[in-house]
Amino acid sequence: MTISEQPTKSKNVAAIYPLSPMQQGMLFHTLYSPESGIYFEQFICTISGNLNVAVFKQAWQQVVERHPVLKTLFVWENRKKPLQIVRHQVTLPWTECDWRLLAPSEQQKQVEEFLVSDRTQGFKLDQAPLMRCALLRLGENTYELVASFHHLLVDGWSLPILFQEVFTFYEAGNLGERLSLPTPRPYQEYITWLQRQDIAAAENFWRQNLQGFTAPTPLGGNRGVHHQGNFLDITFELSSQITDTLQSFAQQHRVTLSTLVQGAWAILLSRYSGELDVVFGATVSGRPPTLAGVESMVGLFINTLPVRVQIPEDTAIVPWLQYLQTQQIEREPYSYSPLVDIHGWSEVPRGMSLFESLVVFENYPVDAALQEPLASLEIDHVRVFEINNYPLTLVVAAQQTLSGKIIYDSDRFDADTVTRMMGHFQNLLTAIVTEPELSITQVPLISNTEKQQLISAWSANKAQYSSNYCLHQLFEQQVEKTPDAVALVFGEQSLTYSELNVRANQLAHHLQSLGVKPETLVGVCVERSFEMMVALLGILKAGGAYLPLDPDYPAERLEFMLADAQVSVLVTQSQCLDILPIFSANKVCLDTDWQVISTLSPENPVSQAIPESLAYVIYTSGSTGKPKGVMVNHGNVTRLFAATQDWFNFDASDVWTLFHSYAFDFSVWEMWGALLYGGRLVIVPFWVSRDPEAFYDLLLREGVTVLNQTPSAFRQLIWVESSRRDAEAQRGGDEKIALRWVIFGGEALDPTSLLPWFERHGDAYPQLVNMYGITETTVHVTFRPLTMTDTESRRSVIGVPIPDLQVYILDEHLQPVPVGVRGEMYVGGAGVTRGYLNRPELTQQRFIRLETRDNTVTYDPLYKTGDLARYLPDGNIEYLGRIDHQVKVRGFRIELGEIEAALNQHPVVQENVVIAREDTPGNQRLVAYIVADAVKSESPQIPSTTKETTWTSPQLLINELRQHLEGQLPDYMIPWAFVLLDSLPLTTNGKLDRRALPSPDLDQNRHTSFVPPQTETEQAIADIISSVLEIAKIGIHDNFFELGGHSLLATQVVSRLRQTFTIELPVQTIFQSPTIAGLAEIVIGKQLEQVDDDALAQILAEVNQLSSQEVKLQLNKDESI
Repeated sequence: MTISEQPTKSKNVAAIYPLSPMQQGMLFHTLYSPESGIYFEQFICTISGNLNVAVFKQAWQQVVERHPVLKTLFVWENRKKPLQIVRHQVTLPWTECDWRLLAPSEQQKQVEEFLVSDRTQGFKLDQAPLMRCALLRLGENTYELVASFHHLLVDGWSLPILFQEVFTFYEAGNLGERLSLPTPRPYQEYITWLQRQDIAAAENFWRQNLQGFTAPTPLGGNRGVHHQGNFLDITFELSSQITDTLQSFAQQHRVTLSTLVQGAWAILLSRYSGELDVVFGATVSGRPPTLAGVESMVGLFINTLPVRVQIPEDTAIVPWLQYLQTQQIEREPYSYSPLVDIHGWSEVPRGMSLFESLVVFENYPVDAALQEPLASLEIDHVRVFEINNYPLTLVVAAQQTLSGKIIYDSDRFDADTVTRMMGHFQNLLTAIVTEPELSITQVPLISNTEKQQLISAWSANKAQYSSNYCLHQLFEQQVEKTPDAVALVFGEQSLTYSELNVRANQLAHHLQSLGVKPETLVGVCVERSFEMMVALLGILKAGGAYLPLDPDYPAERLEFMLADAQVSVLVTQSQCLDILPIFSANKVCLDTDWQVISTLSPENPVSQAIPESLAYVIYTSGSTGKPKGVMVNHGNVTRLFAATQDWFNFDASDVWTLFHSYAFDFSVWEMWGALLYGGRLVIVPFWVSRDPEAFYDLLLREGVTVLNQTPSAFRQLIWVESSRRDAEAQRGGDEKIALRWVIFGGEALDPTSLLPWFERHGDAYPQLVNMYGITETTVHVTFRPLTMTDTESRRSVIGVPIPDLQVYILDEHLQPVPVGVRGEMYVGGAGVTRGYLNRPELTQQRFIRLETRDNTVTYDPLYKTGDLARYLPDGNIEYLGRIDHQVKVRGFRIELGEIEAALNQHPVVQENVVIAREDTPGNQRLVAYIVADAVKSESPQIPSTTKETTWTSPQLLINELRQHLEGQLPDYMIPWAFVLLDSLPLTTNGKLDRRALPSPDLDQNRHTSFVPPQTETEQAIADIISSVLEIAKIGIHDNFFELGGHSLLATQVVSRLRQTFTIELPVQTIFQSPTIAGLAEIVIGKQLEQVDDDALAQILAEVNQLSSQEVKLQLNKDESI
């Protein structure tokens, strides 16, 4: 139907015409979330004076009668496109309440309850008018006016026009005068103008404008990702001085205040997201200057458009703002473009928002219009309640001062986060105009106070724990204290402190005779045994530094390490010689050469080693594929134990395990944690470390009190302990574990995996601790005691820095990021090591010197970790993963940990890892590796607690897992393939071995082929979707949105489903179940519910002797109460 078609059969229909693009979007979102109150506008103000209520009410009715849009309703059922219908006449709903006799506190309570009730009532969009007024009398001459509208009718520019007319009519009526105002131009003329615009030209512009932008700018947020319409707001107001400065700056550089606001918001989004290409939404007035009388029209003219802003790193502020101004001018001719079409022309897929934040600049705010003088009344305390569908909306109004608010989804953001964000926005605005000589990246986001908190109060620990002794010297002091105490246990054998010291001394004397002295690097290739500890101690006592060469490493890796380190002496065993490459170093075989070595002096040797001397070099994996050797001094290690002893209180009663390879720096913590405090160190045989049941037996047998584990290894231990305790309980036994500390390190911890442990042991004893660390900063950096509360979230909180370390979280320009915003961790302080052996360029890249802008503070050196983190409001640090574990698949930036967390929520998933594989060059795809309960045979029967179902094949479980993720994640985050494993492969260090993950089985992961409709219901749904999408052949598993569906087409489908099946169906149904098969299941369920209602109605009719139709009517009334 064109807008010129005017029906004549109905006496109360004045006009019918289509919706504007903005109206279409608002209608969809209102229908999609009918309970959310979205786009419900509530205007409230206080009226003081001798108000003539009857005249005031009549003034409102006169204004309604003047403007056709205020008499409009909307229809969409059974139509390809929704329409708006204008009534000839409507009566404005009017409510009056007299609360003069109530106490002030009770009055305020009644007002708030009324406002909430009014919002809850909402509007029925197919019934006019979509507005109403209430007058709440609080005193003899004091009233609260509540004017409620649906945003479909009017925009912010229209409200001042309406209220000026209302009070103009009121003033005239109060004087007994008859007022005649010029007839306003109808909103329908704007709709006519819209239909004449060149949509092809708009498409060409927006395609070019958004080319290459593939995913919405991430906002983050410290809560969930799905908003339910729980919106709050926080207001702000700049001082008159800053406002004057902003206006002067704008005039001087020929930009608008709106451009300044958008520029500041773009920088804020860039800093918060870490991206240099951001998109946000902005409202435009939408009132075309070529349309006669548009300035006095009432209606919804505004439109929301994407604003794409690129942040060039070294560009000065002023020319960049002027460029943004030019971009605004270039967008203006296409400001009529429907947002749903712009989204379709972009590269951002359907089902994802084009942007998540909206900027609204009000240059004609309604409260300013109401402050114009009135003869008999005063208007103040103006406020507006509104909700839109974006997680964040910045509203700015320019009056005597620049003020505004941030409206936020409280299900996604907390008030403190938004308050900080608002402060950062003000900081940016202020800095832009007070320091215009800065480049964009230099504009400060955080205040000096916040910066002081981040870099001083939380980060820059100044404690010093330096020691004048080397590691072996501290060990020798312990030998003097407890010579006969057991130092080492291996299998059934043990060595005392004195025995270990003597053997190490004899080896040290031998090594010194071979030229070993401070800074001499000695290779060690020894199997787990007493000899391994003798070798390490002997090298240190000789003054040298050890290079661990794990016999289980591939020969190629060992060859590289020996050549790269250029060792001149190698300590080994005869059984290891075959795996070592041929090279010219002096070899010391601890078995065949020991007869000679044992004749040497048992006394402590004298060496020139000092705390600054090299203690060991451990090779870690390199991004280039070649490992790099990290050089660690004695002092780096000794201060680690001194700085953490107040937390742990290690002593001679502790029993430790040497669980990890001595080529992994966790072993440094295990060895010296025992030997520096007189404790007992149990060397775990290699195959015991790979067998969780055997290792659990060792923990019980040896009475281990301090256990150090990677989270992956501890999860396996939890399963063993659980099954063993259950079996023991059935036998009436009670195995007791002696642990007092369990310390995690080496990889990210998912705290929810600890819930079974805490449920059995509590969270006080043993105490579990999460410690983040890296080899380059000497084992550990942070400390976080864990409690049951931590299991409520999958956030890996790593705590606070060790007292003599500093942790800074910086952006890519080395500026501190605000609380809650991700950045890269940099570590400074006494734990920072020398750097990389024979790699000066790499050392310079990763161990950096940083100065503040004013050169007042120097950080030297800082280690660039490559790890993402953010500060939490309480000063704790949350670990967010490796930068190189952030992947982009088909243009979407994906946090693999988010997918892993979603998979862990499925009850049969024990553990999982998700990686991006590129088995075919250029085709990167997500693959999930799953360890699930009972998936250890060819025909598993796996119980699910989410459904009364069992899986009889891996394929069925994979389908269930895929459906589980589809309910929580966007399509682009659903893994392409799933691989079921008995266990995740681990490296010799107990970390996940990503390289050992197998290729996926394509047969198990084959996507469903075309399946035609099988039932009448499926066929009827297929016919509807085929008709709407104009596609002939659709399978029951094909996704509506992948076939080209979008929000407006979804509304059509749901409307036709309602009509075809005579059921109630919310719009979001098709978003939750976008396939024919899924919709058919829901439709059948609704029909069964209807059958039950019919049966109930018949029974009630018989009992009450009413007709079935009368009972149905009564039931409907009851349900609506």
